Amino acid sequence: MNSIGLKIIAHSLQRIAIIFNPFAGGLKGPNRARLDAAVDTLKRAGRTVELFPTTGPNMAGELGRVAIDRDFDLLLAAGGDGTINEVLNGIVGSQIVFGALPSGTANVLANEVGLSGRPDRAAGELLGAVPVRIGVGAFDQTGQARRHFLLMAGVGLDARIVHELDLDLKKKIGKLSYWHGGFKQLGRDMPRFRIRVGEVEREASFALVSRVRNYGGDFEIAKSVRLTDSDFEIVIQEKQHGLDFVKFVANVALNRLKHADGVTVLRGTEAVLTPVGTGEFHVQTDGEAVGVGASRISMVPDAVTLLLPKKYVG
Repeated sequence: MNSIGLKIIAHSLQRIAIIFNPFAGGLKGPNRARLDAAVDTLKRAGRTVELFPTTGPNMAGELGRVAIDRDFDLLLAAGGDGTINEVLNGIVGSQIVFGALPSGTANVLANEVGLSGRPDRAAGELLGAVPVRIGVGAFDQTGQARRHFLLMAGVGLDARIVHELDLDLKKKIGKLSYWHGGFKQLGRDMPRFRIRVGEVEREASFALVSRVRNYGGDFEIAKSVRLTDSDFEIVIQEKQHGLDFVKFVANVALNRLKHADGVTVLRGTEAVLTPVGTGEFHVQTDGEAVGVGASRISMVPDAVTLLLPKKYVG
């Protein structure tokens, strides 16, 4: 593990901008009251709060830049991991303090750092949190703009699930739609790809390049990485058949992954991905499909100031 000396930022967090996705699972209909309660909690603590609703895809990053231009001290993203990722991509490299009011289908960040998945409860928890300067991941592919991520990048199996996800089903059953997509992969062989990490190269059908231990809110694949580390934990599954992935999940559940046949666990700051033969493979970051084929994943140090609970920072 490569842990950086934690850079805790002294900052007065009085003016708060909240970017929220009104269609997020935790904010629709009567659940909107939870966001209003979060705002009340922050105001009772003496903070000034302004709400910025998104009105369409990819708008959250633009609103993040508006918050920077208007000199807000703290920017909170209210929604799922997708909303958090959108805001992140609008503010990487800036000095604004960034945090999450988790309230969507998937709340990997909340599970990872020990925040409540409800915004009304998380707001009170964030009042005692500390701003820490950390690195983030970056996905690069020829012909595309760089895409940053806070949590993880998945290559192969899970990225194909994300790519083929039934969005209407996701609206109805939430996170269960990912499990539905996973069961559809049984019996299918996955396209092979090469992944190179430093001097190590493997042929694989799945790889997780992770900044967090929590995976999808249900279990851990990467076991020792933290957001405050300066590198990734990289887990590579070399076998490609459906039953091999059943065994992979069983080894994850039993905490035997490091000793499993056909699995490699590494630490590194860069992963280079290339296809094997003519097969295409998918890549996802923070649960969003971002590309197909040859690409590069790397660490961007000193990238964002993230508001983290004291118990996570340690």
